[in-house]
Amino acid sequence: HEKNRERMRLPIGKPVPGARLYILDSEKAVQPIGVAGELYIAGAGVARGYLNRPELTEERFLDDPFYRGERMYQTGDLARWLPDGTVEWLGRMDGQVKIRGYRIEPGEVEAALRQIDGVREAAVVARTEGEETELCAYIEGQDQKTARTELGKRLPAYMMPSSFIEMEKWPVTPSGKLDRKALPAPDGAAERRAYTAPQTITEMKLAKLWEEVLKYGPAGIRDHFFEQGGHSLKATALVSRIAKAFGVQVPLKEIFAKPTLEELA
Repeated sequence: HEKNRERMRLPIGKPVPGARLYILDSEKAVQPIGVAGELYIAGAGVARGYLNRPELTEERFLDDPFYRGERMYQTGDLARWLPDGTVEWLGRMDGQVKIRGYRIEPGEVEAALRQIDGVREAAVVARTEGEETELCAYIEGQDQKTARTELGKRLPAYMMPSSFIEMEKWPVTPSGKLDRKALPAPDGAAERRAYTAPQTITEMKLAKLWEEVLKYGPAGIRDHFFEQGGHSLKATALVSRIAKAFGVQVPLKEIFAKPTLEELA
């Protein structure tokens, strides 16, 4: 199991002499160690372009912002620097998915999860049910509540997975790579926890809003918004209803950080 987990990660080494590797964000700024970005190659060995493909050449071979007069190649790969100076490959940028109007790279969410203390391994996949596409996170070594809270501090709300599944054993292909198609599907709305009725006026008013947004009830104070079918779009709807009912503007990230009715109240 330990061996398979290590094989799921793909370090691709260091640049050869004369070559340069950049890991940049969408604004072509250098990403810090451990932070995911797109991999670019510059220096010796970079071709002039694609043969008889001027459009593709213009798209992929760009001016090197760090060496005037030279060019760099945009690989389309998502990667990050490791502390030992090697590069870890995280996936393809063309693996991006569109969720409620936002383009999201699951590999970037994976990289953020791996930075959380206690998380030994992580994977993020996009799953489509009906007309909705959601991210599902798989983690090992940390409980889902802590992982969700810590991830909410690192990523904007629209990038947050709707489901977190704790893994003990990972499905792998015969070659030892993670078999993403074999990862378990989330169960949807989780089994209800023992019902604890709202006690305060705030809890009662908030419970009514939960029932309207999640379309289930009665809502107990120990219920978890995302385990009962909530996602970022429904969280946005809840924030709007809270503003009207309570006259306060709750930041969307607080729904992720305090996902039980009791905590939010």
